[in-house]
Formats: sequence, C-alpha cells, structure tokens
Amino acid sequence: MTYRFDEFELDPAQFELRRGGDSLAAEPQVLSLLILLVENRERLVGKDEVIDKVWNGRIVSDAAVTSRVKSARQLLDDDGSRQRYIRTVRGKGFRFVGEVETDAEAADEPAASSSGTAAAPVSPQDIEFCTAADGTGLAYCCAGEGPPLVKTANWLHHLGCEWEIPIWRHMAAVLSDHNRLIRFDGRGSGLSDWNVDDLSFDAFVDDIGVVAEAAGASRFDLIGTAQGSAMAIAYCVRHPEKVRRLVLYNGYATGWRLRGMADEIAPREALLTLSRSGWGRENSAFRQMYTSLYFPDASTEQADWFTELQRISVSPEIVQRYENMIAEIDVRALLPEVRAPTLIFHSRDNKAVPFEAGRELAQEIPGARFVALDSPNHLLFESEPAWIKFKTHLHDFLTEDDTPSHSPAAKTNRSQRR
Repeated sequence: MTYRFDEFELDPAQFELRRGGDSLAAEPQVLSLLILLVENRERLVGKDEVIDKVWNGRIVSDAAVTSRVKSARQLLDDDGSRQRYIRTVRGKGFRFVGEVETDAEAADEPAASSSGTAAAPVSPQDIEFCTAADGTGLAYCCAGEGPPLVKTANWLHHLGCEWEIPIWRHMAAVLSDHNRLIRFDGRGSGLSDWNVDDLSFDAFVDDIGVVAEAAGASRFDLIGTAQGSAMAIAYCVRHPEKVRRLVLYNGYATGWRLRGMADEIAPREALLTLSRSGWGRENSAFRQMYTSLYFPDASTEQADWFTELQRISVSPEIVQRYENMIAEIDVRALLPEVRAPTLIFHSRDNKAVPFEAGRELAQEIPGARFVALDSPNHLLFESEPAWIKFKTHLHDFLTEDDTPSHSPAAKTNRSQRR
C-alpha cells in the first residue's frame, strides 16, 4: 500500500518517502514512526506504542521520542506550531492528520486516473530485504543493467539516501552505468537490522553471499572499499567460483591497530573514546572530526551531508563495536590465495587509510594491478581530476575479455585492439 498526501508518497514496502518522485533522506526510526502514524491515522497513537513499534520496546527517553517526531515534521516541512501533518496531544500521544489517499482509493476514481496527469517517476532503486543465517535482516537493492557487480558493505552506508548524497551518488551512478549494481547496508547500520548480536568480520563476509544469492547473482564482479576490501578478499578466497573480478578501493589487509603506525593509532583511539558520548548528539561537532579525516577537501555541502549520514546510519553503540572489529582485521595470509583478476585503487594522501596499505595489497595479491589516485579524499569527488582516471581504469577492467591470454581468440582480440 502506498500512501499519498499533498506532494508526498510514503511507500512502506520500499521503506521510502518520496516528494515529487524524488526519494527523501531519512533515518530508519523517523520513517518507521511516520509509517506507524499514517497507517493508524484514524486514531491517536500513544507514546508506549511508538516506543514498542519504533524502538522494539527498548527503554528510551521522552527526548528521543520528541526528537524523532521533530525530525518527521521537518521532513514534511511541518513544525510544532502548525502541526499540519503530525498533531501532538500532550501527555497522550500523536496522530497523523493530513489528508491521505491510498492506491485502492485512487483506483476508485477513474476520472482522476484518466486525467492525463503524469505518474511520479519510478525510484532508481528498489530496496528489498533478505535474512542472514543468524536471522539478521539485510537491506539490499539493485540498480542498472548488465553483468552483476556486488559492492560490499562499508562504514557508514544508508541505501535510503545514498542516491541523494553528493559524496556517494556519482560513484553509485558509475558503478551501475554498465552493470547491475547490487548494494546492501551492513548489519547494524542503514536500513538493515540495528539490533544484532554478531558484528564479527566473518558475519560481514558471509553476508556478501547471502545478498548475492537473494539478488540472483551466481557469479559476479566484487568491489570493496576501505574495510569492505578485506571482506571482499576473504569472500573471494573462500568462494573463488563466485567471483569473476575483484576491485579494491582505498582498502587494507590489516586494521588500524595492527598496522602499528603511532600517528594513525593515537587519533583513532581518541575518536573511539569520544564516540561513546558524542556520536548520537544532535550537535554535529564530534562527527565533523570524522568528516575531516575522511574528506579534507569537502565543500560545506559535502561535509554537511557526510556528517548527517553518520548520524542516521548507525547508533553510538554500533560505532564502538564496529570500530573495534575493523581495528583488528587481518587478512594478510589470504592475499597470496586470491585468484581473481584484481584492480586496486588508492588515494596518495589518504589520511583514513595510508597509501602504504594499498601498496601492500598490490604487492601480495598475485598479478594485481595498482592505480594511484592523486587525492587526499577517501572517496573521490566528481570534480577531482583523478575521477576521470578512476572511471576509465574501472570500465576497462570490468569490460575486459576473460579469454585466457594464451588462446587463439585472445591473440585475435589483442591484434584487433592494436
């Protein structure tokens, strides 16, 4: 059932709020609250029911509930004074008071449906859900057409707003330009389940296969960024028959505690300590430190987007557990066992993942190609000269003929390219 009110469309099936056909960025709890209120718009929804449905019964403060209601109103250009869509009954609860039309109601009005009004454009991605072996729900989506390309989950990811973020959208567009791109939110973040017991490295590796199978990809190209590169390496070694080609982008074989670089470990430990109290605050000053580490060249708009992405993608508790997990990653023993053709990108002045970490991957993975990118940013911006270099090498690598180099067909192809 899709619910329409004014220029908005609320689609519970895709867990998405659209305005004029464009998906709006919203954290999962805000969307869950909005869906709850719209689906029960004929009555008042009490605070206890909100906590039970949105927070799964966990103990939360009144301030947390008020904050999510405020965010929902802001999403709809509403406020506490007008209460045009969400009305608060002090001490009792909340009620959605906007005029809502459903799919069934629209079908009962043939005059309106035949008026020639154009339908809202289809979202560029369809978000679906699958379940890992331990019962964790994983959100994934597919976009584009062509050979399947699976992107591993990585730090700070949210399928619901990725297409709108200036740091991510150009990357998603390029990856889906000639491929069927399969992406997913890692366990504990984004639209996947946040309340998870197993946040181990092996669980993240196994999730790659779960999502690929759910998306119908039996053999695919695999791309990993940052810690997602180590996960991609582990999956590639464990399932060589599944991976056609491997792309690693600003990745590493060992986590920051194991790399042994004092100038990297000290700031990381300090950030980890501060995140216990600073991550979930409305004030973004703490999260901006992370933004500066990953994107020193970011514009104000880009920095604001990434800072907000941190807040809506993951809880403070998951930040602690996840950072401790990735700090201890070690896949060095697996590097010589990689058999898939491998392309490695790394930014020369990357402060989040040292350049030497990328070179180590290239030196230890048999036959790997290494492309250095002149950038200080963890993800390239579209405006950087290195972006063209990245796109060209990536396209050439993914579209290369897989015919063995010694075969007659390969010799013919090489002579034609000359």
